[in-house]
Amino acid sequence: MSFIRNILKNSRAHKDGNFFLLLNDILGYKVKNKSLYIKAFTHRSMNIKDKDGNAINYERLEFVGDAMLGAVIASYLFEEVPHGDEGYLTKMRSKIVSREHLNELGKELNLIELVESKIPKANFGNNIHGNLFEALVGAIYLDKGYKYCEQFIHKRVIKPHVDIETLEGRVISYKSLLIEWCQKEKKTFDYNVYEDTGNDDLKHFSVKLSIDEKVISKARATSKKKAEEKASKRAFFAFQKEISRAF
Repeated sequence: MSFIRNILKNSRAHKDGNFFLLLNDILGYKVKNKSLYIKAFTHRSMNIKDKDGNAINYERLEFVGDAMLGAVIASYLFEEVPHGDEGYLTKMRSKIVSREHLNELGKELNLIELVESKIPKANFGNNIHGNLFEALVGAIYLDKGYKYCEQFIHKRVIKPHVDIETLEGRVISYKSLLIEWCQKEKKTFDYNVYEDTGNDDLKHFSVKLSIDEKVISKARATSKKKAEEKASKRAFFAFQKEISRAF
């Protein structure tokens, strides 16, 4: 357990005792296995390893948390929506545990304030919030078991944020929806993506989205994926009536 003592010794958050006080407020109980929660908020940039050379960071706990979120949400939807078939339930679960929603949950709990990293917090991408939320869920499950994990997910995810009717109308990916509509309506589409050589510090990508050889929308973002999604969202609103009729 020497790696835990080293983190506690070198961490400002742990030195002043705020780490576990803040965790107790978030969880509603006193943590049992402290090492799990320290791992859940240790970024890989800390480059810490255990005595066997295994990396100590939150990434493996993310895997567990992702599985637990999926299981609890699936169980909830199965009971709550008895008429939903497998496809419907899968789509609804995807909406609840989407990366965008998990990022919102992590921000809501201000989890980034607990992370230990050699990278300045301002330099993290948006997904750090959802990653930490998943890691926390994984730590809860391994520390307290399924019952406590389920209670936490119901308290922090389902009760405040899950409304079936609202979710039914929520779009996860505008790009996927637009492509599905184009294929259904036998329309051609093309995402013309190119590197943007603007004056920004970060590299950007621009995209022109054409449908039936006509440019419908343009967008710009720090990744190809984000630029395509932004362009797809703008095209969706341009064809919203037609798409709604098709589905």
